[in-house]
Amino acid sequence: MTITTSPRSTAAPAKPLSTPQGAWLVAEREIMTRLRSKAFLISTAILVLVALGGVIWMGIASSTSSATPIAAVGQTASMIPDTGAFDVTPVDSRDAAEELVRDGEVDAAILEDSDSPMGLLVLADEEAPQDLVAALSAAPTVELLNPDAPDFGMRYALGMIFGLVFMMAAISFGTPITTSVVEEKQTRIIEILLSTISARALLAGKVIGNTVLAMGQILMLIAVAVVGLIVTGQTELLQGFGAPLLWFAVFFLFGFILLAAMFAAAGSLVSRQEDAGATLTPVMYLTMIPYFLVIFLGNNPVVMTVLSYVPFSAPVAMPVRLFFSEAQWWEPLAALVIMLVACVLMIMLGAKIYENSLLRMGARVKLREALRG
Repeated sequence: MTITTSPRSTAAPAKPLSTPQGAWLVAEREIMTRLRSKAFLISTAILVLVALGGVIWMGIASSTSSATPIAAVGQTASMIPDTGAFDVTPVDSRDAAEELVRDGEVDAAILEDSDSPMGLLVLADEEAPQDLVAALSAAPTVELLNPDAPDFGMRYALGMIFGLVFMMAAISFGTPITTSVVEEKQTRIIEILLSTISARALLAGKVIGNTVLAMGQILMLIAVAVVGLIVTGQTELLQGFGAPLLWFAVFFLFGFILLAAMFAAAGSLVSRQEDAGATLTPVMYLTMIPYFLVIFLGNNPVVMTVLSYVPFSAPVAMPVRLFFSEAQWWEPLAALVIMLVACVLMIMLGAKIYENSLLRMGARVKLREALRG
């Protein structure tokens, strides 16, 4: 009896993934994981509603008249400064003026008074409007050397908007990178991942995935703001916002990549979530300090010029300067070149720390040891 045996089939060894393939797989996993998260979807919806509500509120506030209602008896209406600050209702007699004041339809009334040095009498219920008293008082002539200087309130508001959006987006998308890296080390999954893809591919995938999500959210907020400004008729404000918004999106892209590499490197230095706070603190400071500097020192042109070239604060300071036409055409380009150089250097530094610290378990890895490898 002859027994024939078939040759044993041997499976070919798995071909290791290339760096682009591995980076894309990690990025896809990061994106899909966040998109499946209800917390992420709810927070994004809340941000969109807040942005839309803010734009609508600005439209209502700008269209609502803030003029002080007053009544004017006889020829006194011609003595009120025509600045748009007062809504004047002409009346024929003092009795009619008193009735309007008592009913609350006007805040005050102006009458002729021969005993007054200015020949006017301000009639009010409990307290006279200070803006009306100031407008009717004698004041010296004022000449401004810089009449077109930007309003500090508007500068403060823009710095808060750009700074808050940058800071919140950087923290909300950067912190999960650190958490993910620490979790992979703590559960030893990192050893399995590194047997399939390189550490650089793993780092690149995490940075790319979260950058795509962050940019998607930023572009969504910009689109909502643009649509809201158009619908509410604030086209003049939109014309001034166009270039600053585009430059903010560009600077945010590279600024977030810069911070994302730092968030990943910070996570690779520890093996437990409890220890991540110590390594995250410096990155948090670099994310938050530019916001506060632009808010509190935004009216200082020298400080704002310097901040517009610093990579961590350029995404906030440069759009503000562009909105007020304080930056030359070449300045955002120069700041972007500095940002790109800093981005490349930080990615190289972060990749080195990441590679040298991923497989080191236990106590927190010191930065010097991670750099030395």
